[in-house]
Amino acid sequence: MYYYPFCFLSQENRGNIYVLDFKRGDVNGDSIIDNIYLIGQKPYGIQSPFTDNIALIIQDGSTNAFYRIVPEENAGYNPTIFLGDFTGDRVNEVLISIDSGGSGGYAFYYIYSFMNNTPVEIFNHEKYNQKYTYRVTYKDCYQVEVKGNTKKYTIDIKYKGREYLSEIYDENGRLKAPIEGWVNPLGGLYPVDFQRDGTYGLYASRQIAGRYNADALGYVQTSLEWNGSDFVPFFQTVGVLG
Repeated sequence: MYYYPFCFLSQENRGNIYVLDFKRGDVNGDSIIDNIYLIGQKPYGIQSPFTDNIALIIQDGSTNAFYRIVPEENAGYNPTIFLGDFTGDRVNEVLISIDSGGSGGYAFYYIYSFMNNTPVEIFNHEKYNQKYTYRVTYKDCYQVEVKGNTKKYTIDIKYKGREYLSEIYDENGRLKAPIEGWVNPLGGLYPVDFQRDGTYGLYASRQIAGRYNADALGYVQTSLEWNGSDFVPFFQTVGVLG
């Protein structure tokens, strides 16, 4: 049996609030199924894709008590939740995904552990973006270098075509002027059971932009696994757009 998750809200705070997503599973480790709601307000009406005041509501399946977690970035589009064991303790954590709606195609991601009814944030998209930074530099001979914290990749951009290249390079393949691109914040974060053992890792994708956001050159694609205290990369590639 489960209850409507708004019963703990005061009457004045219930306007335009909707259940955006709902899952059931044990998230506090007592082996009893809990109810997990993602709720939010639709300030422009139910038909609007935009939602703000997004909050995660967890109802303890044993006591029916409600717990509320508000992510730092709590407004955006297409908010969803995913339950899965990311830490290997055989208890579900909660992944929240919210599209920003920005031109860079980036999104907001949080993972929470709720063991013993105590919320602990174990993944934060902003901290990830700040930790893993990149420098994108156009080079002579139709190449772009993507340099990260520990790795460096080279993208051959001859596939961009003569018109694009002629704006940047002279007839000898030399840059007409220095050009710097950038790597956008996380645009995709997907749970993947890499080892097929019931424990999920993460597949992270960030777009490489050239002269402007629409000038996409490819993606930095990173596979992450939990090391006991953080999600760390164990495999990385650069995918090039054709």
